Amino acid sequence: MSFTMESGPCRAVPNNVNDDAIHEPMTFFQYSLRIGLCMAFCLLAGCLVGPKYKTPAATTEPPPDSYKETPANYKGAGGWKVARPQDAMLRGDWWKVFKDAELNSLEKQLNINDQNIKQFFQNFMEARALVGEANAQLYPALTANASFTRSRMPGAVPITSILSVLDVSWEPDLWGKVRNAVRAARYNAQLSAADLENERLSEQASLAMLLFQIRGQDSLQRLYNETIAADRKALDYTRAQYETGITDEIAVVEATNTLQNAQATSTNIGVARAQYEHAIAVLVGKVASNFSIPVKVLESSPPPIPVGVPSQLLERRPDIAAAERAMAAANAQIGMAYAAYYPALTLGAQGGYGSPTFSRLFNASDRTWSFGPSASETIFDAGLRNATVHQYVATYNAALAGYRQNVLTAFQQVEDYLAQVRLLSRQLLQQRQAEQTAEKYVKLAMDRYQTGIDPYVNVVTAQTTLLTDQQAVIVVQVQEMVASVQLIKALGGGWDRSQLPTPSQVAKTPGKAESAIQQ
Repeated sequence: MSFTMESGPCRAVPNNVNDDAIHEPMTFFQYSLRIGLCMAFCLLAGCLVGPKYKTPAATTEPPPDSYKETPANYKGAGGWKVARPQDAMLRGDWWKVFKDAELNSLEKQLNINDQNIKQFFQNFMEARALVGEANAQLYPALTANASFTRSRMPGAVPITSILSVLDVSWEPDLWGKVRNAVRAARYNAQLSAADLENERLSEQASLAMLLFQIRGQDSLQRLYNETIAADRKALDYTRAQYETGITDEIAVVEATNTLQNAQATSTNIGVARAQYEHAIAVLVGKVASNFSIPVKVLESSPPPIPVGVPSQLLERRPDIAAAERAMAAANAQIGMAYAAYYPALTLGAQGGYGSPTFSRLFNASDRTWSFGPSASETIFDAGLRNATVHQYVATYNAALAGYRQNVLTAFQQVEDYLAQVRLLSRQLLQQRQAEQTAEKYVKLAMDRYQTGIDPYVNVVTAQTTLLTDQQAVIVVQVQEMVASVQLIKALGGGWDRSQLPTPSQVAKTPGKAESAIQQ
């Protein structure tokens, strides 16, 4: 038997068939073969309606050759420097640039135990499963039915009926509705994969920032421990002078008040440290009651960070990749909506055996079969299809705006943190100079007090100035380290778009370990 394609999509009819051949009984195998050939021709003749996707321009203007806020554009500014060459990129475990063994260990625990990352991973697994669900619609549905009944009417002999039936049903994807659904599911799975990486980067950056905050609190604690010790000595010295009549009681009161304020502030430092420590426990999947971070002061400074060039940013941020995949999925949904304008064809076949006894169940004379192709077309739907197309067009346009907004925000964040790290490094140099001046101020004030030239209140003022400057140095140090982590996060960490799974990869069936129910 041969087939030709008639005008119109997906119509396959037999050629050179005489009337006798038409009425000859066919075996179920022959019948299934014919149906299969018809299905194949319908599939080959299928169309794909809807707009073809092409990634739109991310911005209305080309990106510059370099970032505006990079220190290379501020000659003689001093402080922090970016890595060379300018086109270098962070890869893999980005936190290792800080060369901190404790940070490396905590990040490793986070990547294994963080529950938020696990949640996003399961969302990705769900998205992959949806690809399989959509892809299954491309193939026929095959069902088997068997029944046994025995009945008796009054005055009649019992009747036994045994029926075994195999049903085949298939709706060929003539206009690409299912294929577009598969595309949309694959793009959404890629979007979910990008969301997973974005969440992973956010959690990793949060951990690094919290650890540097703890180090900053430990530095403050050491500063106040030293201050309290110095204040105690000053109080003892002042009390001794009061007892010998050299100074008056007000100096003792001032020295006592200075010590008490330092002690109160020292106690408060522990509040923030405890909260930061508990937050890290959650990130690494530990119960806060069983977790602790050893005391260690902040001694590091931001390492040179390879910022690359602005044109690379679009390939390095997982949130931008997710926004672009959202557009692709929305575009495929437009094709699905357009397919509703065209008729649908359903091919159905049924074959089996029916018999009053088991012994005759598979006799050739008891075979039954039927074939019933059907077509349907919506004549009037009160504008439903048109509204659906408009809905998905609006969804795509919104996704496009979201994509471009993400890109603009990404450039803003990189420039923000470049400026922040650059200026904070400069501020830190200036703050240390102020600290050195304040130390000299305290020495001079103490000398004048000990020689009886000035009252003790001048010493208190000088000590307060020094303590304020010392605190400011530590605060700026922490801010600089946190800003460097935020800069790395804004650059995409060690991720780039080549790590995003391809459409074919997300379509693969997950393994047993990935799909197992977790306890």
